[in-house]
Amino acid sequence: MTERHAANQKEAGILAIKAGVDVGISVEDAYMGGLIENVNEGKIPMSLVDRAVARILRLKFKLGLFENPYVNVDHAVKTVHTDANRDLALETSRQSIVLLKNDKNLLPLKKDIKSIAVIGPDADAPVDQLGDYYPHHVPQEVVTVLKGIQNKVGSKTKITYVKGCNVMGDKVNEIGKAKAAADSADVAIVVVGEQGYVTNGEGRDMANLELTGMQQDLVKAIQSTGKPVVVVLINGRALAIPWLADNIPAIVDAWMCGEQGGNAIADVLFGDYNPGGKLAVTFPRHSGQFPFYYNSSATKARAKYIDMPGTPVYEFGYGLSYTKFEYSNLKLSSKEINKAADVEVSVDVKNIGDRKGDEVVQLYINDVIASTSKPTKELKGYERISLNPGETKTVKLKLTPEDLSLYDRSMNFIVEPGKFSVMVGSSSKDIKLRDEFEVK
Repeated sequence: MTERHAANQKEAGILAIKAGVDVGISVEDAYMGGLIENVNEGKIPMSLVDRAVARILRLKFKLGLFENPYVNVDHAVKTVHTDANRDLALETSRQSIVLLKNDKNLLPLKKDIKSIAVIGPDADAPVDQLGDYYPHHVPQEVVTVLKGIQNKVGSKTKITYVKGCNVMGDKVNEIGKAKAAADSADVAIVVVGEQGYVTNGEGRDMANLELTGMQQDLVKAIQSTGKPVVVVLINGRALAIPWLADNIPAIVDAWMCGEQGGNAIADVLFGDYNPGGKLAVTFPRHSGQFPFYYNSSATKARAKYIDMPGTPVYEFGYGLSYTKFEYSNLKLSSKEINKAADVEVSVDVKNIGDRKGDEVVQLYINDVIASTSKPTKELKGYERISLNPGETKTVKLKLTPEDLSLYDRSMNFIVEPGKFSVMVGSSSKDIKLRDEFEVK
């Protein structure tokens, strides 16, 4: 009805059930009173209703809902929120954290630091770590960033917390208080970003990808103290943060980090976990910078803006570590293949630092000359590996005919003959090694 294919819900229900839609959500009346009226008035045959009901009942039978219609309470008590599940939530949060910047190795922090100022609207906001679609009443504790830091450091460390401002609006203005707290601390950890279901989730698009409300003013005030500053982002989407990238020495992106997020973030901040996450989306320089995805056409890749660089702040696949990795010995199983063959790509990765760490090895290709427009690079494989200091692992990734295929001008999905460039690296920009093969 919203799309104006029908004048009202009742008419929309006719179109929907004829198209094979079996279930309607309860906020719309098309399949409630309107459905009954449509059947009684002969506008919908009962056979269509029977078809929808039969398919729903069949699914319920397959799920075993008629044999076991009720929840097994004892099983739920034993399995919901167990230690194992909490550990899984913690590890999931750890692995998703992306270290965006770490100038002069500010991170990790020492646990015996004398004083910390924890600042920001997301520093002690449990539901903001959960994103959209969480229960109105959250029965378990959500470990906030403030709580995680308190759990991590010793009793001799003084922690001062100031909210500073809200995520949205200007009703709370504690920027002066926050600046004073940072000025008297050895380090300031500023936690900013998004506000759970208010600015993030279904139906909550943003016209501006920059920090909302007074958050950037808050960060600027803290940075002006001259004290070491770490920014932690709590966010569900890519953000445009060029000022932070240029002026803040350490930035950690924790995303919507869940109920164990505070502990996971503290593990990263204080070095008990070496971050290895990579960006699954590009961080643009400006909300108007579009398209800013990594797999753009060659024309877009050469395009420039008059008033700012056309490059992103942080590219797709980007993410730092507390250690360093060296790539070598790129090999292809064949330099010449037919259209039905696979190509195995292998590369050696060595941890040349002094800490155990994870690296995400990324495989990109480029169809050098194609009959239709193709991106300058396309991710076709990746593998996350964990390496001890000095350890080397060989990573093997496979390119299949499907990976090399395109839709030609006649919309046939085919592999075209020609050269393909192979690129292996730690991000879509940081390509370490290159080679090529040819399809005959």
